[in-house]
Amino acid sequence: MNAPHDLSMKTDDVLQVELEVFKQEHRDLDEAIHALIERGKSDQLTIQRLKKQKLRLKDLIALIEDRLTPDIIA
Repeated sequence: MNAPHDLSMKTDDVLQVELEVFKQEHRDLDEAIHALIERGKSDQLTIQRLKKQKLRLKDLIALIEDRLTPDIIA
């Protein structure tokens, strides 16, 4: 996920698969963050890193969804 994603070179089918994978990763990170917080022995640095990774995934998900959603000309 650290490598830049060139969305222009990928087909819609590939983007759709990647979108589902990234959404699942986003959910998994959310669960991991909540589990660390609930445990009470949470390492703030680890939680901060997980939240940043989750935000990067959210941005990537939004980019892919924008690419897959056709523009509507009013």
